[in-house]
This record gives sequence, structure tokens and C-alpha cells, in this order.
Amino acid sequence: MSSNTGLEARPELSAALSGDELSRWYWTLAELTVLARELGVSRGGGKAALTERLQAALDGVAPPDAPPRTRSTGRQLAAPVNGFTVIPAGQRCSQVLREYFRREIGKGFHFDAYMRTFVAEGAGRTLADALAHWHATRQAAAQPQEIGSQFELNRFLRDWCAEHPAGSRAEALAAWRAQRDRPRRPATG
Repeated sequence: MSSNTGLEARPELSAALSGDELSRWYWTLAELTVLARELGVSRGGGKAALTERLQAALDGVAPPDAPPRTRSTGRQLAAPVNGFTVIPAGQRCSQVLREYFRREIGKGFHFDAYMRTFVAEGAGRTLADALAHWHATRQAAAQPQEIGSQFELNRFLRDWCAEHPAGSRAEALAAWRAQRDRPRRPATG
């Protein structure tokens, strides 16, 4: 599966791996989900949580405690909304909000980290407050943002493009495929 001649080859993802060997290599969420189904491991949660449960299952130890499920039971805003509309507790970044912000801000609006946080933590504030927050955070939002560790492809592509400004998308993706087929760290023992 690896295109790295002379280097260690990425193993087949199977129940024969150890938890340590699983964590040495890059796996897609789709691949991990197939293994979880095969092992009877819960497939819920994000990639990091699924990987932890699979490592435990492969090593024959108890899986880590699952975080409590937090379901928003609060009411969600419905159209029509305006600047006086109060954000309820548990409000999500919904299509109703997206349409309102696009109408007020323009097509350039998107839910970035600043706006997602404002909506999630803005219970009791108005949509006019949210608009003011959008405008107040544009300078900070224009700066390069940290990409979460779970978004390995995005982080790799940002770094690769910075190092190869004249590189093509095809070259970047080829470099990513070569990178993901390498172990993340040396084998132990």
C-alpha cells in the first residue's frame, strides 16, 4: 500500500494490529469505522475518540469512558428573525441564522470559530449583538488560525503550500499520500 520504496510499509488495518501499531499510522475515519464495526466497538464520536476506543479494544483493555452526551433540548430559532431576536440557550448555527447573517452582512458571511462560539455562548444576547461581534472580529479572523489536530490533511496542505507556493493541487495531494503512508513515529520494542 505504501509508495515509499525501502521504507516501512503501512500495515493492513485489521484486528491483528496492536493499539500502539494502530496509533503509529494515519487512518481515515472511514477505515476506522470499518474496523470498529468488525470489532463491535461503538462508532460514535469523533475520530480521536474512535481511535482511543479501537486502541483499547486491540490491546484488550477497557475502553475510555465516553463523554456524556449533550443534546440541545432548547428551542431553536425559526424564521422570521431580526436584530431584536434573542439567542436562546442551546442555539445551533442553523440555516435560519445563516440566512439572516447573509442578508445583513452579505454573501461573504460564514460561520467561523468566532461566530460559532458567539452563538454557542450567546444565550440572552441579540442577533444585533452577533452582527456587532462579526464586524469586531474580522481583523482577528483574517489572521491564520490554528487548525485542530483532528484535521491532519488540512494542516499538512497549509504547511505544504507555504513551503511550495508554486506547487499544484495534484502535487500537494501526492505529497499528502506519501506522508500519510509513513509511520508517525518509530516502532516500540
